[in-house]
Amino acid sequence: MSRIGKKPVAIPDGVTASIDGDVISVKGPKGEASAQVVKEVSVTLAETGVVIMPRNETKRARSMWGMQRSLVNNLVEGVSKGFSKELELRGTGYRAQLQGTNLRLQLGFSHEVIFPPPEGIDIQCPSQTEIVVSGIDKQKVGQAAAKIRSYRPPEPYKGKGIRYKSEYVFMKEGKKK
Repeated sequence: MSRIGKKPVAIPDGVTASIDGDVISVKGPKGEASAQVVKEVSVTLAETGVVIMPRNETKRARSMWGMQRSLVNNLVEGVSKGFSKELELRGTGYRAQLQGTNLRLQLGFSHEVIFPPPEGIDIQCPSQTEIVVSGIDKQKVGQAAAKIRSYRPPEPYKGKGIRYKSEYVFMKEGKKK
């Protein structure tokens, strides 16, 4: 039995869910999203929320059960609250600013890095060293934040680079004489 899969996905106020075959659609104040559920699990709408159960007792059905429940939960959470990732820039002269919808980064290269956000992703710069990536799709938000971080990941000697707000970077000691 899946401990995660057993729990129904609660639907908060202001959010509606509909099921059409293997596709679940969710609408909320932040927007609407839908996902296709694998054939090994069945999705039903109950009073307590969205209930996901395996269709049979195969290993794959049990494996997919908890994952599909988590994906449906991410849909509901995304359209009600949304997801966001915070990044920070550390390094002399490292800056971020918005140029229209594009993110313009100065990361110590001889050129500026321009990052056009994917569809459905909102990027904000509260200060020159902070970037907030937000949207309703958890996977797209994480992928966009990882792509921005990949331009200059934090290095272990001085800690310069782009890191997640809560990320801990293990610092190495420099050369000894």
